[in-house]
Amino acid sequence: QVPLVESGGGLVQAGDSLRLSCLAPGLDFSAYAMDWFRQAPGKEREFVASVNGPGSGTYYTDSVKGRFTISRDNNKNTVYLQMDSLEPEDTAVYFCAAKRGLGVWTRAGDMNYWGKGTLVTVSS
Repeated sequence: QVPLVESGGGLVQAGDSLRLSCLAPGLDFSAYAMDWFRQAPGKEREFVASVNGPGSGTYYTDSVKGRFTISRDNNKNTVYLQMDSLEPEDTAVYFCAAKRGLGVWTRAGDMNYWGKGTLVTVSS
C-alpha cells in the first residue's frame, strides 16, 4: 500500500486561507492523477478537485471554483490544495487520493490510493 500523507489542516475563520499538502513518497508520481475529496460530518465523501499527471489540466466541483486551486510539484511528489475565502460549509476531513492514468478523475471509486485525511474546520 502506497502511503499518501496529508498535512495543513486546522481551525480558521470564515474568509481565511489554508494550503493543504499531500506527499506521496512511494509513488510513480507523474503517472497518477491526484485528487482531493472531502467528507463533512454526517455526509458522504465528495469530490473537490483533480489535477492530471503533468499538472496541465485541472477540474473542480462547482462549489469551490474560483476559491480553491489544486497544483502539484512532480519533483517533490507533492500535490497541494490552496483554499481561499473559506466558508463554514467547507468544514470537513480532506482526503488526498491517487488514480493511475491519463486525464482528471472525479469518482471516489476509481481511486487507487487514499490518504488518512486532514481536518479543516472553518468557524463563522
